[in-house]
Amino acid sequence: MKVVERRKPLGRISARRPAAARLAAADEPVAPLAAPLPPGPDTRVRITEEYARHVARDAFFWAWPMLDMYNRRLACAPVSDLARAGALAVAPLNRLAMRADFLPPAQRSIACPDQDAVRGIGMAALDLSPVVIQVPEFGQRFWTYHVIDLRTDRIAKLGRTHATRPGFYLLAGPGWNGDVPRGIVEVFRAPTATALVAARVFQDDTPEDNFAAQRALGEVAVYPLAEFDGRMKRRDWGKLREAGAGAAGGEESPPVAPESIVEQLAAVLADAPPLRGEEARYAQARAVLAAAEVDARIRQAMIEGAREAHERLVKPLFQFRGHGERLPHHWSTLPNAASFGTDYFARTAAARSNLLGGACDEVKHFYLDLDAGGERLNSAHRYTLAFAKGQAPPVQSHWTLSIYDEQHFFVANSIDRFCLGTRTRDLRHAADGSLTVFVQSSMPTDPGQRPNWLPAPVGDFSLHVRAYWPLQAAIDGTWTPPAVVKV
Repeated sequence: MKVVERRKPLGRISARRPAAARLAAADEPVAPLAAPLPPGPDTRVRITEEYARHVARDAFFWAWPMLDMYNRRLACAPVSDLARAGALAVAPLNRLAMRADFLPPAQRSIACPDQDAVRGIGMAALDLSPVVIQVPEFGQRFWTYHVIDLRTDRIAKLGRTHATRPGFYLLAGPGWNGDVPRGIVEVFRAPTATALVAARVFQDDTPEDNFAAQRALGEVAVYPLAEFDGRMKRRDWGKLREAGAGAAGGEESPPVAPESIVEQLAAVLADAPPLRGEEARYAQARAVLAAAEVDARIRQAMIEGAREAHERLVKPLFQFRGHGERLPHHWSTLPNAASFGTDYFARTAAARSNLLGGACDEVKHFYLDLDAGGERLNSAHRYTLAFAKGQAPPVQSHWTLSIYDEQHFFVANSIDRFCLGTRTRDLRHAADGSLTVFVQSSMPTDPGQRPNWLPAPVGDFSLHVRAYWPLQAAIDGTWTPPAVVKV
């Protein structure tokens, strides 16, 4: 068994160092002890409403991903059993529910869906119990478990890209000191009590592969440590009971309400200890929260500041062109996905636009809202995207190009195609080995172009390249997607 822990800094010079090195070290100046933190805000001092509004506006932005995760946990708390709610599979806390097939194109619960993998998701409340993450034998099939903490940073590497072997893995919270039972392959420590586990298992669009995938899918599971007995638990995910309809229509509803900032900000700050350098930021927010508890005007000012941050800062980040690393031809990407540190802007942008995107060494994402000329992609025009010979996305597994409407959902079309890529069997390459994709709302009049047609939804739309198990060229920016050119 391997236990993953943070390494502690060395407390003294090793006695095995050569004598000359020890003498040299003795002459070096001794580093001073870390200075104590300066005093924080004095909560006895009166603050103004404008200051409270300013602090809340700032805190709502940098804490938005934590508030989002907190609300996802709240939504799972009343769930009593694994079930299907419309298009989604839902689970109680400390469990995971899988779909047995792709998300249906008409669903409006999850923005930026894909038709590349079967998915499952669950929220972990590690203050209630550690959880066992069960990994079946997937063979050569691509798979990954995206495991993130309250901050949305990755806290476990589980997947084919990491050569993870089948077995049982334990995810424990910061305060857990129990015994690790025999049979656990590895222990991962979460720095927060709230975590999320999302499973992604590749599948092509044939009934035969869906059938072949079910054996492994049936052993994808997350459950409390008390239920661990060393044996693989199985479930037929195609037979979940129906718990009610899912969300329908319009933009994916953000679960973070500015009106709840006073109660919820205090909760997430208690769950996620400050990173090094964040102590003053936390102290400032807590001082204003304390004032809001006793002064209704301060409380209202905080709500107003949060509303302003939501409308002016957070909401625009839903559109890909508003964030990310700028790449050639107006494409963008998030190079630090799931490893944000104190990059508050990238963290909130990722949580708002594509929370379950994953880390870049597992799935590399490229986003596009604008054509090569800098104009918004729109169905009023026709476009081409041409991969030169050997210039398709560099991957060890597979790649796809998906198309979404302005709210990042699939839209029905005459050929039921919402993406194309490695698994599109009838893609047609030119004689020189290049591949040209035709993006337009109407079917191409040239029959030779139809195998490579990606139907565009009416109005503004976005394109999204996913490179699964990307090669280094896709990770470090040596390779980027080609221009999308208006015809």
